[in-house]
Amino acid sequence: MTKAKAPKTSGAGVPSLLAGYEAGEFYCELTGAPDKPARFAAPVRKLLQSLDMRELRRRAKEAERELYNSGITFTVYKKKDAIDRVLPFDILPRVISKRDWTTVERGVVQRVKVINAFLKDIYHEQKCISDGVIPAHLVNDNETFRDVMKGVELPYDTYAHICGVDLVRDGQGDFRVLEDNARTPSGVSYVIENRHLMQRAFPDLMRNIGLKHVSNYGQMLLEKLSQVAPPNVRDPQVVVLTPGVYNSAFFEHVFLSQEMGVPLVEGRDLVVNQNKVFMKTLKGLEPVHVIYRRIDDDFLDPDVFNPDSALGVRGIMSCYLKGNVTLAKAVGTGVADDKAVYAYMPRLIEYYLGEKPVLRNVDTYICGEPEGLAYTLDNLEDLVVKPVGGSGGYGVVIGPRASKRELDKTRKAIQKNPANFISQPMISLSVTPTLMSRGVEPRHVDLRPFAVTGEDTWVLPGGLTRVALKKGSLVVNSSQGGGSKDTWVLE
Repeated sequence: MTKAKAPKTSGAGVPSLLAGYEAGEFYCELTGAPDKPARFAAPVRKLLQSLDMRELRRRAKEAERELYNSGITFTVYKKKDAIDRVLPFDILPRVISKRDWTTVERGVVQRVKVINAFLKDIYHEQKCISDGVIPAHLVNDNETFRDVMKGVELPYDTYAHICGVDLVRDGQGDFRVLEDNARTPSGVSYVIENRHLMQRAFPDLMRNIGLKHVSNYGQMLLEKLSQVAPPNVRDPQVVVLTPGVYNSAFFEHVFLSQEMGVPLVEGRDLVVNQNKVFMKTLKGLEPVHVIYRRIDDDFLDPDVFNPDSALGVRGIMSCYLKGNVTLAKAVGTGVADDKAVYAYMPRLIEYYLGEKPVLRNVDTYICGEPEGLAYTLDNLEDLVVKPVGGSGGYGVVIGPRASKRELDKTRKAIQKNPANFISQPMISLSVTPTLMSRGVEPRHVDLRPFAVTGEDTWVLPGGLTRVALKKGSLVVNSSQGGGSKDTWVLE
């Protein structure tokens, strides 16, 4: 592929912000590719060409200070230390066309519908197993499968109320699904705050550009959560359940409660009485109907799961199983975002919906199966290896960039426990212009759209664009040095 270049000068002949910018062999979100130019982004390119670099850097520093002063941080745990950091924010936006977004939105809605159908099936009749669509061991032996959920009926059959579907754009400019996040997808707070920051710091950059709004996320989240309240509850009380201030995503928990206008509670703030959940208040006990929980299954109820947990609420599972309170997400949803189960999602889409996937998977080899194991071990240096239950980019080994020692260590780990790994080819992730110390340079990005589901599913326009700030890096996770961008979906 020939290099995709941005225009060298503005209309007035003055060197532009994008002068010298080259995406190289990668598809660029702003310029496209020679055989697939991003014409839709022309107005944005024109705006960027008119910007002054020194003024841009000054405002970028102000934006970073504002992020820190606002407490918009995440926590990185290293050995004995916990370090609060500002998620690096790049002021050059990632732009998505209306046409592309329509495809993404359709694909995410389809994916979420199947995730919920799959979860209902595995906790009821398990037809997908008896019909040979997915191996039984991937479900019943999965460490996140919860026997206690067998036969439980949920409002609108919704198990995964908040989903984040991680997407990448390949060398041809097509979106592909990298993984599903049905348990506790984080990052939506950055989507909203990034947009607010851009509106305050760079109103001139956004002038006359028609963008889809993201500020109604809290309203839509509350609406969907209220829909799944127990029957006959007219005015449901929704709360956000947090593990507390030491959790790495605590800022987001506070943000979500504020956006919805609902209480933020810890386990000690809730109590069970006669199989119903109540919140302690200055006025006494107040009933709680829907709990958006940001704690894992294991810590939810010491009577059912980890007996040493001090984060959850004793007896809450009894209320849940009787239908007196709704937990979002449902207990046992982790099976759906297991990386081995992910490989079967295209088959599950056809099985449950009779449709072809709108968004294709990245090719995936399951090391727990003979063919996948053999292929992975024979081609280890060309593949990306991931632990099936991993998150945050931890444990990922990128074969083409790994040392011989790393590859040998990975090979031994796979051979010791094949079922713990999957492998994928290394995708040429798309890039987008990013403001670096030496100027504007291409950096790899992914996209995490957020979907909220009650009676039906709504998708937040755009989602979280994560950017790998290290040159050449493909790992965009904040815990691995990545940052974020505002995601512009054009009207």
